Amino acid sequence: MLSETLKAEVKHLNFYYNHLQALKNIDLPVAEKKITALIGPSGCGKTTYLRCFNRMHDLYPGNRYEGEILLYPDRLNIIGPKVDPIEVRMRISMVFQKPNPFPKTIFENVAYGLRVRGENRKNFLEEKIEKALKQAALWEEVKDRVHDLAFNLSGGQQQRLCIARALATDPEILLFDEPTSALDPTATSKIEELIMQLKKEVTIIIVTHNMQQAARVSDYTAFMYLGEIIEFDRTDKIFTHPSQKLTEDYITGRFG
Repeated sequence: MLSETLKAEVKHLNFYYNHLQALKNIDLPVAEKKITALIGPSGCGKTTYLRCFNRMHDLYPGNRYEGEILLYPDRLNIIGPKVDPIEVRMRISMVFQKPNPFPKTIFENVAYGLRVRGENRKNFLEEKIEKALKQAALWEEVKDRVHDLAFNLSGGQQQRLCIARALATDPEILLFDEPTSALDPTATSKIEELIMQLKKEVTIIIVTHNMQQAARVSDYTAFMYLGEIIEFDRTDKIFTHPSQKLTEDYITGRFG
């Protein structure tokens, strides 16, 4: 258990793609306004785990959850059968591996989630969009062309636009799935700086293949292997004194 306030807590989580069990009895606390990184080899279940948080798996038939993901302070079990996935996605936003702006203007990309909620007040939308673009460190670069198409932005700018879109609905948790894997080193360092800034306002869970990135940005790290959590601890401890040999082998590159 963490000493910090919890924003979420995963209890006995199992996940199945039809008959294939992809996650096995996962217990994991998520500290509020901290960054939790998930590391592990490809296919170990990191992205599957992340997508449980905003019910992405509901989009495909045959997938099923067991256990609980409790969202605090109201102790809502977000994978409970009576909970509306749309409500969950409003409270928990996701940024994907490749920038995926909609074929709309910069303004309409950021306004998207607010419009889904039925928000159409012009002044309100303008304020929220400016705030989200500032939070995503993009406002200064686009303030004179918010009505241009989002596709005109560079790759790094498009990813920051997707972060602004995710922030516009004031989420409580922000999920990042390999957010810099498609970007060059300069754009990557901008996104990393941004993620570290954002934890002042929002709880963050990030999946990354890049161990240096996990070590740089996160407060806590979970090492996953074959659908299980092998070890979870403060990031500095995981990277300097891991308690499991498997974790040490993975971090030092002796894995497999």
